[in-house]
Amino acid sequence: MAKVNNSQVTEFILLGLTDSPELQFLLFGAFLVIYLISFLGNIGLIVLIHISPQLHTPMYFFLSHLAFVDFCYTSSVTPNTMVNFLQEIKTISFPACAIQLFCFIMFVVCEVYMLSAMAYDRYVAICSPLLYTIRMNRRVCTQMVICTYFYGFSVGLLQAVLTFHLSFCKSNIINHFYCDDIPLLEIACHKIYYKDIKELILFTFAAFNTLFSLFIILISYIFILIAILRINSRVGRQKAFSTCASHLTSISVFYGTIIFMYLQPKKSNPQDTDKIASVFYVVVIPMLNPLIYSLRNKEVKNALKRIMEKVCSTIKTLTYIKVKKHLVLNTFTKQSMTKYMAKC
Repeated sequence: MAKVNNSQVTEFILLGLTDSPELQFLLFGAFLVIYLISFLGNIGLIVLIHISPQLHTPMYFFLSHLAFVDFCYTSSVTPNTMVNFLQEIKTISFPACAIQLFCFIMFVVCEVYMLSAMAYDRYVAICSPLLYTIRMNRRVCTQMVICTYFYGFSVGLLQAVLTFHLSFCKSNIINHFYCDDIPLLEIACHKIYYKDIKELILFTFAAFNTLFSLFIILISYIFILIAILRINSRVGRQKAFSTCASHLTSISVFYGTIIFMYLQPKKSNPQDTDKIASVFYVVVIPMLNPLIYSLRNKEVKNALKRIMEKVCSTIKTLTYIKVKKHLVLNTFTKQSMTKYMAKC
């Protein structure tokens, strides 16, 4: 690891996931397939919610923003990682590293609070169904989403500024496949108290955002569970629980990985384990969320079915019109030729 002065650092070298050329090509193919599924799934879900009037409800309003956040935070890392798989020396410029760190932190913070907003939405829908349209009106939902983005932007900007205010004189080699706070702190050589303050701020925000958002979710679901148990009808209980099943699955996968990643003692979590966990929540989870919410949600499947039926109907109509025009044109041509031959 070559020592460098902070004034000379114009780029960082990423060690990536593996040194094996054969594995790098395999990983490139795997990441490409997963990213394409994530892109099509999340963008497709956003478009489907936008064009389907039956999905214009608070639940799907939040889901469309969750899909947007998923797409943004995987896009901040995955394309650059795929390019690096094809390069022998994996480099990223100093400004690009700062932007990547900012975008990643911003959208991860947005993700946790978007999941919290969706939990609160389910709480109101199940526990106060008569007041649902009043308490979760368009203005309230929009304000919740705006606050989520603003807070995520603020945290991302603060963490990125604090990190890149450090001096990187130990090395410019990052033992990771993207610019993350913890590997960057390991190669920083600023005054020890400033580095300690930055590390304290990092883990304080990580713990607060994870635990506070999880607290909101847990409280919401405790009240939801109590309300469901009070429903006398078995069918009613199953219907109420089914509206939360997809969200619960998404929460379990995301928070389980985040807690494993950030809330363990640093020395007890080897770097290779960090990389594997990072691959899961940076690349895999954004692909899983649209699948979870589409395959396990009847309303989304019905909306998709209606869209497909409209598309098929439109194609049939256009084909019929084209064939009819062709037949009319052929008939007109035959009549014209007959008249011409008669005149001759």
